[in-house]
Amino acid sequence: MKLKNFNLQYGSQIFKSFSDEARIRIMSLLFNHEELCISDIEHILDFTQTKTSRHITYLKNAGLLSYRKVDQWVFYEIKEEVMGMVAQIFKFLNKDAQLQKDDEIYQVLKSNRELAVNKIHKPL
Repeated sequence: MKLKNFNLQYGSQIFKSFSDEARIRIMSLLFNHEELCISDIEHILDFTQTKTSRHITYLKNAGLLSYRKVDQWVFYEIKEEVMGMVAQIFKFLNKDAQLQKDDEIYQVLKSNRELAVNKIHKPL
Protein backbone atom coordinates (compact mmCIF):
# COMPACT_ATOMS: atom_id res chain seq x y z
CA MET A 1 0.00 0.00 0.00
CA LYS A 2 1.33 3.42 -0.94
CA LEU A 3 0.87 6.66 0.92
CA LYS A 4 -2.30 8.25 -0.50
CA ASN A 5 -2.54 11.56 1.31
CA PHE A 6 0.73 13.39 1.60
CA ASN A 7 0.41 16.98 2.74
CA LEU A 8 2.62 19.64 4.27
CA GLN A 9 1.71 18.72 7.85
CA TYR A 10 2.48 15.01 7.37
CA GLY A 11 5.66 15.80 5.46
CA SER A 12 6.76 18.06 8.28
CA GLN A 13 6.25 15.24 10.81
CA ILE A 14 8.33 12.86 8.73
CA PHE A 15 11.18 15.32 8.24
CA LYS A 16 11.18 16.18 11.95
CA SER A 17 11.41 12.46 12.69
CA PHE A 18 14.59 12.29 10.63
CA SER A 19 16.06 15.38 12.29
CA ASP A 20 17.50 13.37 15.20
CA GLU A 21 20.49 11.04 14.85
CA ALA A 22 19.08 8.49 17.32
CA ARG A 23 15.82 8.24 15.35
CA ILE A 24 17.73 7.89 12.07
CA ARG A 25 19.73 5.03 13.58
CA ILE A 26 16.56 3.32 14.80
CA MET A 27 14.86 3.76 11.42
CA SER A 28 17.94 2.41 9.65
CA LEU A 29 17.88 -0.77 11.73
CA LEU A 30 14.17 -1.22 11.08
CA PHE A 31 14.64 -0.50 7.38
CA ASN A 32 17.41 -3.06 7.03
CA HIS A 33 15.97 -5.76 9.30
CA GLU A 34 12.19 -5.36 9.03
CA GLU A 35 11.28 -5.52 12.72
CA LEU A 36 12.88 -5.28 16.14
CA CYS A 37 11.79 -4.95 19.73
CA ILE A 38 12.89 -2.15 22.05
CA SER A 39 15.29 -4.36 24.03
CA ASP A 40 17.10 -5.34 20.81
CA ILE A 41 17.36 -1.72 19.67
CA GLU A 42 18.73 -0.74 23.10
CA HIS A 43 21.30 -3.50 22.94
CA ILE A 44 22.42 -2.77 19.37
CA LEU A 45 22.62 1.00 19.73
CA ASP A 46 23.73 1.03 23.38
CA PHE A 47 20.82 3.31 24.32
CA THR A 48 18.94 3.36 27.60
CA GLN A 49 15.42 1.95 27.74
CA THR A 50 14.07 5.45 28.35
CA LYS A 51 15.84 6.97 25.35
CA THR A 52 14.81 4.12 23.07
CA SER A 53 11.17 4.20 24.18
CA ARG A 54 10.98 7.97 23.79
CA HIS A 55 12.26 7.84 20.21
CA ILE A 56 10.10 4.83 19.27
CA THR A 57 7.05 6.70 20.60
CA TYR A 58 8.01 9.76 18.56
CA LEU A 59 8.35 7.68 15.38
CA LYS A 60 5.09 5.86 16.08
CA ASN A 61 3.21 9.15 16.69
CA ALA A 62 4.66 10.57 13.47
CA GLY A 63 2.97 7.73 11.59
CA LEU A 64 6.15 5.91 10.59
CA LEU A 65 5.92 2.75 12.70
CA SER A 66 3.48 -0.02 13.37
CA TYR A 67 3.84 -2.82 15.89
CA ARG A 68 2.77 -6.32 16.85
CA LYS A 69 2.84 -8.09 20.19
CA VAL A 70 4.28 -11.57 20.70
CA ASP A 71 4.25 -12.83 24.29
CA GLN A 72 6.04 -10.15 26.34
CA TRP A 73 7.72 -8.54 23.32
CA VAL A 74 6.47 -5.73 21.11
CA PHE A 75 8.03 -5.72 17.64
CA TYR A 76 8.17 -2.46 15.68
CA GLU A 77 8.38 -2.09 11.92
CA ILE A 78 8.19 0.68 9.35
CA LYS A 79 4.69 1.14 7.96
CA GLU A 80 4.37 -0.15 4.44
CA GLU A 81 2.83 3.06 3.13
CA VAL A 82 5.92 5.14 4.04
CA MET A 83 8.52 2.52 3.05
CA GLY A 84 9.13 4.10 -0.38
CA MET A 85 9.93 7.48 1.14
CA VAL A 86 12.15 5.91 3.82
CA ALA A 87 13.98 3.89 1.16
CA GLN A 88 14.78 7.11 -0.70
CA ILE A 89 16.27 8.66 2.44
CA PHE A 90 18.44 5.62 3.14
CA LYS A 91 19.71 5.59 -0.46
CA PHE A 92 21.71 8.66 0.54
CA LEU A 93 22.81 7.30 3.92
CA ASN A 94 23.79 3.75 2.95
CA LYS A 95 27.54 4.46 3.20
CA ASP A 96 27.38 6.15 6.61
CA ALA A 97 29.99 4.64 8.95
CA GLN A 98 27.78 4.76 12.07
CA LEU A 99 24.84 3.08 10.35
CA GLN A 100 27.16 0.39 8.96
CA LYS A 101 28.59 -0.19 12.46
CA ASP A 102 25.05 -0.52 13.87
CA ASP A 103 24.30 -3.10 11.20
CA GLU A 104 27.46 -5.06 12.04
CA ILE A 105 26.45 -5.17 15.71
CA TYR A 106 23.01 -6.41 14.67
CA GLN A 107 24.62 -9.20 12.62
CA VAL A 108 26.83 -10.29 15.53
CA LEU A 109 23.93 -10.34 17.98
CA LYS A 110 21.77 -12.23 15.52
CA SER A 111 24.46 -14.84 14.86
CA ASN A 112 24.95 -15.24 18.62
CA ARG A 113 21.18 -15.77 18.94
CA GLU A 114 20.87 -12.85 21.39
CA LEU A 115 17.94 -11.07 19.73
CA ALA A 116 14.33 -11.43 20.85
CA VAL A 117 13.34 -12.91 17.49
CA ASN A 118 15.54 -15.92 18.31
CA LYS A 119 13.64 -16.42 21.55
CA ILE A 120 10.15 -16.50 20.06
CA HIS A 121 10.88 -18.93 17.25
CA LYS A 122 11.07 -22.45 18.59
CA PRO A 123 13.24 -24.95 16.70
CA LEU A 124 11.37 -27.68 14.83
